Amino acid sequence: MEKNLDRLTPREIVTELDKYIIGQKKAKRAVAVALRNRIRRIKLDPEMREDIAPKNILMIGPTGVGKTEIARRLAKLANSPFIKVEATKYTEVGYVGRDVESMIRDLMAAGIQMVKQEMQQTVNAEAEKRAEEALLDLLVPRPRKKNKDRGQPPSGPVIRPMGSFSFNNDNGPGIMGTAIQVGIPFMHGQVPGAVQDGDESQETEEAGEAPADLIGGQFADGEPADKQSGMDGEPGTEKKTDHTREKFRAWLREGKLEDGTVEITVNQSPQIPSFEMMGGSFEDLESSLSGIAGFFGGNKKKKVVSVARAREILIAEEAEKLIDRDRVSDEARKRVEETGIVFVDEIDKIAVRGERSGGPDVSREGVQRDILPIVEGAVVNTKWGPVDTSHILFIAAGAFNVSKPSDLIPELQGRFPLRVELDSLGKDEFLRILTEPKNALTRQYRDLLSTEKVEIEFTGEAVQRLAALAAEVNARLENIGARRLHTIMETLLEELSFEAPDIAPTKVVITEGYVNEKLSDLAMDQDLGRYIL
Repeated sequence: MEKNLDRLTPREIVTELDKYIIGQKKAKRAVAVALRNRIRRIKLDPEMREDIAPKNILMIGPTGVGKTEIARRLAKLANSPFIKVEATKYTEVGYVGRDVESMIRDLMAAGIQMVKQEMQQTVNAEAEKRAEEALLDLLVPRPRKKNKDRGQPPSGPVIRPMGSFSFNNDNGPGIMGTAIQVGIPFMHGQVPGAVQDGDESQETEEAGEAPADLIGGQFADGEPADKQSGMDGEPGTEKKTDHTREKFRAWLREGKLEDGTVEITVNQSPQIPSFEMMGGSFEDLESSLSGIAGFFGGNKKKKVVSVARAREILIAEEAEKLIDRDRVSDEARKRVEETGIVFVDEIDKIAVRGERSGGPDVSREGVQRDILPIVEGAVVNTKWGPVDTSHILFIAAGAFNVSKPSDLIPELQGRFPLRVELDSLGKDEFLRILTEPKNALTRQYRDLLSTEKVEIEFTGEAVQRLAALAAEVNARLENIGARRLHTIMETLLEELSFEAPDIAPTKVVITEGYVNEKLSDLAMDQDLGRYIL
């Protein structure tokens, strides 16, 4: 990872960000230097490395100018765990709601997912091989041999749930519990209704069921299933089954069985509604109940799916088995602590203005006090182990059109030493946004409609008119930055998008006259523009 990061010089970082974000040079330079400093820190001696704290950034600017996109693209560029949170979603300790430590738990979850996906790619070939064998076991079950040790009990005790109980205690809290039966199982021959040595009809029927059910009672070559698979106890059954498995293996690889259906057993986690409580969260409740369900065999479920879908499920399960979970947790925790990025949006909404006091402002200041230790450096307990936040990069952002950065508590201000003011966007920036980025809006709509065999082409005059309209509406109504372009483009192409399937194939040229016809009246009518644009 260090080798990959080393190639990212500040200039190259800015160049990469320029491919997706127009303007905002000061903000791009600030995040580029912050990222490069993290790369430099990794190369230092451990003793010096511990003393170098990240230079957190506070972005100030109106909505729609690229604050979130800069942070998201930066994290993707550095391949760092990234999470975007909104400061308004948190409450201080003692109130019902999300506590600020949950942002670190969410970041750790993102890191776990990132590392797991990378490790799955390394074991994908082996997982596909194992999934193929598992799929063949479903399609062509191996013949069951006579069990000479049928009278021997299976290893391990039998554990059966017997029900739940509860009673009240006058001197203390009530007690609830679950009664279980633990014991040695009966011998197979002693269990009423068990299959005895002489009764193999049920087993032989099961041995030939799956292939017959798969293709309507016969194989792809038209021969009945029971003639190819063989029965238990018949001479040469094992050899016939191996021959049949190889036939099915070839058909699987050729894609001839994709539409067939099989029944598989999948693991499922208990569906638990997420909720919060005063003073803490129940994030570990799901894993706890999942373990209890697994203890009683309650986390398994049978599903009838297509062969294609079964292969996907089995590959995912086999890849999960091949991955070392402890290694995933350790690597994810290391990445989160060394290169993690948390983007805290809407931080201006929890700022307290000096002339106001009481009411919800108390809670706002309380959230700031709770965020402070996380930004300064604290150890947060997660289900994957403790995470130290001392070297996580925090990027906060807000419009600050009502409050000011100085309205934040002084301690929190000090933890965001780099402050960058982002510029408002005008006609020139809108013109570049519509044409220059790799995912420019005009290209997005052109590619979308091309799926319907409708080709659209924007003339230069039309694009300039769209940029001018966006700037004009932003100046007259609310300034929502580049998001205004989305509303204008949707309104412009609404009719064409609706009629595209009926008029295809065709080519439509978007001219300045077309733009004026669709949008000028709306732009001039302020009352109507408020609702539509």
